[in-house]
Amino acid sequence: MLIPKGRGSLSEALFEGMRTNRSTFTDVLTTLADDDADLHISLWALYEMHYRGFEDVDDSLEWHPELIELRRSLESTFEQELRDRQPEVEIKEPFAEALFDFIAGHDGASLAAFVQRDATTEQVLEIMQMRTIYHLKEADPTAFVVPRLSAGPKAALMELQYDEYGGGSPVRLHSALFVRGLEAMGLRTEYGAYIDDVPVEVLHDNNAMSLFALNRRLRGASLGHLAAFEATSSLPSRRMAQGLERLGLAPEMIDYYTEHVEADAVHEQLAVRTICGALVAEEPWLVPDVFFGAFTCLDLEDRFARRMLDEWAA
Repeated sequence: MLIPKGRGSLSEALFEGMRTNRSTFTDVLTTLADDDADLHISLWALYEMHYRGFEDVDDSLEWHPELIELRRSLESTFEQELRDRQPEVEIKEPFAEALFDFIAGHDGASLAAFVQRDATTEQVLEIMQMRTIYHLKEADPTAFVVPRLSAGPKAALMELQYDEYGGGSPVRLHSALFVRGLEAMGLRTEYGAYIDDVPVEVLHDNNAMSLFALNRRLRGASLGHLAAFEATSSLPSRRMAQGLERLGLAPEMIDYYTEHVEADAVHEQLAVRTICGALVAEEPWLVPDVFFGAFTCLDLEDRFARRMLDEWAA
């Protein structure tokens, strides 16, 4: 993957410096983002250096002190915005039931319901392009959290991750299943292929996962995000599969979503009760962050869905 196109003054200066492997980024540190898209494509690229990097950027820049300083500044702004959005939550006992109730109580827009009943083939293809930014590295952000946990939650998380990574089989990785679906639908399968085309809401969603996963102090938010993601995946996956069948689209992509119907019905219990449950049993002060992460997952997905639905309605 090549570094993406800039979306404003900050990202254009940053990406030019990264491509030319500059020794200093002092001027970039004082460059303000033009808008939210400029800020988040910059943050996404800085995070991506911790995943697979870019073909046209030297890997040594991953830990360049000034780029880390810039990343910390951008993610601090982003984290505060996310925290400001969360309404006050009354956290009750028992923990697992309270978290399930909190997730179930979020009433957001549903792209899966739209695909099930109304979406055109062109709209489904557009959704798939947007989803590649996460699904081609599915479960990778959460993998950063593993060494930050004690034995109980670590073992539970690895049980879930083992499924996500195909039970040890490269062809069964969930990201590999998604690649086969993309190929069958005639879409590009290269990692990051559609990054220049996605709206800022997709960047928000992916950056939130990296923000939580790459900061140890936010491990509770990362696992709360995971819990909400898994608890809201099984039924939408069934709806997606039904919508793809309605349109006569690729069986390989239908298989991807069918896989998640059963898997995520199990994973939601594992994520909420065993992973998050074990975490807060040992570190009860992380309960608010678990709910913060769960809210962020639901809120950002809702914002992305509304963006797409509003554009199509217009």
